[in-house]
Amino acid sequence: MRSHRLSLHRLLAVAAVALACAPLAAGAESAPKRIVSLSPTATEMLYAIGAGGQVVAVDDQSSYPRRAPRTRLSGFRPNAEAVARYRPDLVVVASDSNNVVGALRRLRIRVQVDPAARNLSDSYAQIRRLGVATGHAAAADRVVRRMKRGVAQAVRSLPQPRRPLTYYHELDQNLFTATSKTFIGQVYGLLGLRNIADPADKTGSGYPQLSAEFLIAANPDLVFLADTKCCGQNARTVAGRPGWDAIAAVQRGAVIPEDDDVASRWGPRIVDFLREVARRVAPFQRAQSAVR
Repeated sequence: MRSHRLSLHRLLAVAAVALACAPLAAGAESAPKRIVSLSPTATEMLYAIGAGGQVVAVDDQSSYPRRAPRTRLSGFRPNAEAVARYRPDLVVVASDSNNVVGALRRLRIRVQVDPAARNLSDSYAQIRRLGVATGHAAAADRVVRRMKRGVAQAVRSLPQPRRPLTYYHELDQNLFTATSKTFIGQVYGLLGLRNIADPADKTGSGYPQLSAEFLIAANPDLVFLADTKCCGQNARTVAGRPGWDAIAAVQRGAVIPEDDDVASRWGPRIVDFLREVARRVAPFQRAQSAVR
């Protein structure tokens, strides 16, 4: 059964095509004092830029930072009336799920829509928009500068291989994955990795479901598991799947577990994610470069 996390992540990716951040209403220049975040990524961004003290409630999927006031509010099926009980003067969402944007605006509550990022530039832009909206523009700029430095350092830390290593990024054990068109795929691309799922994305959704036969034939050098927390997947469970013992990544011990939450969000912790991937991939890059 597909996880709730996967469904939400795919929904946000689709919403990114249609939604853009709404401009600030006239007279709304003052910094909000009661922010509700219905987006785990926005929650991370708000705290990173120093706006955490203005946050009065976050959705049930906002697991970081731990001090965030987590509630039973759903970002997947948000209810405007439930949100309004927190008396917010700003609500941040990642999509217009359940028509929440219009419902909140009819209640005269300001809404900012920050959909799933398509690339790092989108992520930087969202952080800066939140900085302006919350009165922390300078701090947001500092966060973006730190992120850019961290990304550059992580990319420089990897040796250049003789050929790009291939990889499979697992969203759940039903073999749903993300292609290089998605945010996470582009992050891997910064490290020079090649996504084996791209040819399988016939609809262009960015999130195809692979067959076991396709994946085994593609024989990825690396397997990244973004379903360790939700679904209990690890190197042992992967090795036990029928036919997977023939995959290069399994044979070479290149099955790399990831934190599901960090791998599915596009906030400041993507730098930590990139550094960890670079660290874990480096030995395999060096080994590949040494092959004559």
